Amino acid sequence: MTAPAARPAITVIVPGHNVAPYAAEALDSLRRQTLQNWIAVLIDDESTDGTAGIFDEAANADSRFRVVRHAERTGLGAARNTGLDRVDTPFLGFLDADDVLTPTALARLVGVLDETGSDFAAGAYVRLRPDDSGGYSPGTVQPWVAAATAPERRATTIDAHPDATANIVAWSKVSRTEFWHRVHLRFPEGKLYEDQVVAQQMYARARRFDTIPDVVAQWRIRADGSSITQREAQLDVLHDCLEAMDAGLHVLESAGHRLAAQARIGQMLRMDIPRLADIARRHPDAAYRRALGAFTREIWARAGTAQDSLDEASATIVAAARLW
Repeated sequence: MTAPAARPAITVIVPGHNVAPYAAEALDSLRRQTLQNWIAVLIDDESTDGTAGIFDEAANADSRFRVVRHAERTGLGAARNTGLDRVDTPFLGFLDADDVLTPTALARLVGVLDETGSDFAAGAYVRLRPDDSGGYSPGTVQPWVAAATAPERRATTIDAHPDATANIVAWSKVSRTEFWHRVHLRFPEGKLYEDQVVAQQMYARARRFDTIPDVVAQWRIRADGSSITQREAQLDVLHDCLEAMDAGLHVLESAGHRLAAQARIGQMLRMDIPRLADIARRHPDAAYRRALGAFTREIWARAGTAQDSLDEASATIVAAARLW
């Protein structure tokens, strides 16, 4: 059995439900980290495939892996909260069990925080897409991700760097554990897109944070179409998506971060709403179009002076929303 070489610096929370085809690669990406003094809490959220066995095998071979098993499926938010309750290291991070960390991810993020004393650090990420060989290949850093993480910034704030609000995922960040306790962060339970509101709470409540342009994570788009973002044509998934965007925006607005709120609105109007509008145009259920139309009109009204800077495509989407 492999034992940790030094006192653990970071706990990585790894939730998974029926991710047997991908979990081994996720855990291998932890084993390959250049920073080796980590602990990983593996939360099996009542899987019915081979996920539990993969988690158990990892823990039996390496004492840095700790397995927690849910008797009933609780969802990603609750599973992450289970992991949070078991963190006793100075730093914490996340890895979904179907995704992959790049080898230097933990070393870079923890190293920057050691130098700056910031509350958390965020890195870039790419999509891991199915390829022609039957496997997966990483893509390139998308423009909104680059805008959030490049160039490298030390000890910044959301008022100084409002474009950071586009980085809404949990698994591209490492935080000081003390920060999560100090500002009382927990994931919403029973909802999809649960990391969006938490990300905006982190930006709004941090004394300072860091960004690095390094790709720290590869986000898998599953070949079987079961990823959440591949199910956005479902009306219930749409409702959770819109609710999460609205809740995250409300965090920024209520905390008085006007520039950050406007940046987030611009991101939604340029990226999220056009993507959902493409689905709405051919969706058989008029309720889908009505829900998206109402949300788009509200967001457009909240855009204020940012309306002038939005491109023609966004304006077209908003015009179409008025008809729904």
